[in-house]
Amino acid sequence: MQKILVTGGAGFIGHHFVEHFLKETDWGIIVFDKLNYASKGFDRLRDINVFDEKRVKIFTLDLNQPISVGITQEVGKVDYILNLASESHVDLSITEPVPFIENNVHLMLNMLEWARKLEGLKKFVQFSTDEVYGTAEEGINFKEGSRHNPGNPYSASKSAQEAICRAYANTYGLPIIITNTMNVIGERQHAEKFVPLVIRKCLSGEKVSIHSDKDKIKSGTRFYIHARNAAKAVHFILNTDERLDKFDASKGIFNIVGEKEIDNLSLAKMIAEMIGKPLIYEMTDYHSSRPGHDLRYSLDGEKLKQIGFDYPKTLEQSLEKIIKWYLQNKKWIYL
Repeated sequence: MQKILVTGGAGFIGHHFVEHFLKETDWGIIVFDKLNYASKGFDRLRDINVFDEKRVKIFTLDLNQPISVGITQEVGKVDYILNLASESHVDLSITEPVPFIENNVHLMLNMLEWARKLEGLKKFVQFSTDEVYGTAEEGINFKEGSRHNPGNPYSASKSAQEAICRAYANTYGLPIIITNTMNVIGERQHAEKFVPLVIRKCLSGEKVSIHSDKDKIKSGTRFYIHARNAAKAVHFILNTDERLDKFDASKGIFNIVGEKEIDNLSLAKMIAEMIGKPLIYEMTDYHSSRPGHDLRYSLDGEKLKQIGFDYPKTLEQSLEKIIKWYLQNKKWIYL
């Protein structure tokens, strides 16, 4: 039996990856998670019946500390590592940049130090973000290997993680892949995030703040993708031969991009219409009061398409399924 390790596996994106590999493979699954505020304890894993599965082992540990010999022995052989563990709250990174960046850098080093001593490791996937490239002007879609220009401490910490990964690939020959992913949505997302927040405020008749330009006319745009679509893309990538290459900045890097670009006001209106409630909103210039919030991010997704991957659901299909689920599981839209 092959074995995959998912760090941050109790979190929003991580638990969807765990669910995907449970359903789509017969692999053993290891979960590392420190269970911070974003994890909601084991609630997500419990909700997908992970504790009924003998194939899953869960370890509660802080990756800011080196992985112990005891855990290494208990985990045993690992074929694939998916590193999703990182602090990811942009506002927190702006108010408390030093501990935030230190956390993400330390856990990256500890994971890579541990990984380079494992025998038979086939792939190490570093799950990164579109934000490492910084704001994208209209008409610009960053390709794999484009120059990084992080706009806030969160994206800087992710850029640092990528640089450390490349150094370990070049120096120690670790079989590392980096994925850059755009805004992920799905069931059991933290209630502070945009989709569950809009659902909650539409249901209660509250006002929704829409991230806009300084003139409060144009709302920010994103490419949204369902977490399970992202998991399918990573699974597909695991079967490729690519890994980081010191002579080719684009090799071993894959953009995972949502189906289409949509501005946040249009997305909020789409959610309100699907719920059947009015949208009460105001345009808010976050960038002036909170520098580092970029109005537009954009990645070019042609590389994955050209090697044969196609996303199974459109944005509308994903959104309809997500909203229906939240309306049936309302506890997940409340903080």
